[in-house]
Amino acid sequence: MACVVVVGSQWGDEGKGKVVDLLTEGVSGIVRFQGGNNAGHTLVVGGEKFILHLIPSGILYADKTSYIGNGVVVDPEVLLMEIDRLISRGVEVGPQRLRLSERAQVIMPYHKALDLAREKAKGGAAIGTTGRGIGPCYEDKAARVGVRVCDLLEPELLKAKIEANVKEKNFWLTSYYQEPALDPAAILEQYLAYGRRLAPHVTDVSLELDGLLKAGKNLLFEGAQGTHLDIDHGTYPYVTSSNPVAGSACTGAGVGVTRLNSVQGLVKAYTTRVGGGPFPTELLDATGEWLRDKGGEFGSTTGRPRRCGWLDAVVVRHAVRLSGITGLCITKLDVLTGLDKIKLCVAYRLPDGSTLEALPASLTRLAQCQPVYEEFAGWRDDLTGIRRYEDLPQACRVYLGRLSELAGAPLTLVSVGPERESTIMLKKVF
Repeated sequence: MACVVVVGSQWGDEGKGKVVDLLTEGVSGIVRFQGGNNAGHTLVVGGEKFILHLIPSGILYADKTSYIGNGVVVDPEVLLMEIDRLISRGVEVGPQRLRLSERAQVIMPYHKALDLAREKAKGGAAIGTTGRGIGPCYEDKAARVGVRVCDLLEPELLKAKIEANVKEKNFWLTSYYQEPALDPAAILEQYLAYGRRLAPHVTDVSLELDGLLKAGKNLLFEGAQGTHLDIDHGTYPYVTSSNPVAGSACTGAGVGVTRLNSVQGLVKAYTTRVGGGPFPTELLDATGEWLRDKGGEFGSTTGRPRRCGWLDAVVVRHAVRLSGITGLCITKLDVLTGLDKIKLCVAYRLPDGSTLEALPASLTRLAQCQPVYEEFAGWRDDLTGIRRYEDLPQACRVYLGRLSELAGAPLTLVSVGPERESTIMLKKVF
């Protein structure tokens, strides 16, 4: 029995979808434990591209079971569309293949309406939310007025919750934001229909996972976003509304901490970020544009262009500490091919000449930080066909070795292309 957690070590978009899909071969169950459909995981299998938002990346394996844990906020409309889209492409997504926690919170229309209204009201001070209603849904969860998946199966309870919530939300929408009011009756009808369709998938995920573990099965826990979007440990307030760190796998799936065996941290070979917020190594020049174009750095959920920059080892080291990362999974190394020089941020320098080797909590202080770089030789060799670490160009190995040293964790795998097989495995995870 082994439980492995996969987390992003940067600001998300590190390529978790491919790595989870790759590691799924060695497990019986794959569990998504936080976030919502503001995350998109892209997989390329057999030349076909799949983009998943709520369903775990392991769904493409016919003999595995995917679980959506209680820590996820679920938009039922998006989930059902995703199920239908996969079925239309020949992927089996029946109730025995996809299990949905009865305790997961449900994203409602008023959550999305408030999300968009707030961003609109902030104008230039907007934080760059996707507008999917993620934050307002987590707010209602903390305020103990949220709708859970199990509520979709109880008409009278759902009616009472919707009427109470819409009364309050309509006040904010109309009186404060000058936006249209929502109709509680229409929402009730719509969400009861969603409940009827999802009912066969609804279960006690924690209990089912416990059964698999007692039977000696392996589990893989899939996080969304990245460490520095964590609401507690990220670049607050430019963060998501949940905890993408590895410890969240326990609360978001209902498993005990003693069940976890290892944590794999995803590291893109350079750094990207979507939306607002600090980004010390951002490149606002031709190299940044080059990385964006060659790496296809456009959001899989929103289509927004990602901000690009050099790899920041301070950021990765922070993630290693927070999640107890035991292995690094390097992605998109092939994107760097063709650069004459490659830089790696090893520390930050403050205006007074002092240096920092850890991320400060203060955004004012972080904005003053200038990256301290080490420079490495680039390479021009095509990496996509390489399957052994020793066959990588020496310049690649020097770069990766220094990253591992600075981060304080060994390498587990190196991805040199989007396909499953375009991967160099350095050690077994299962």
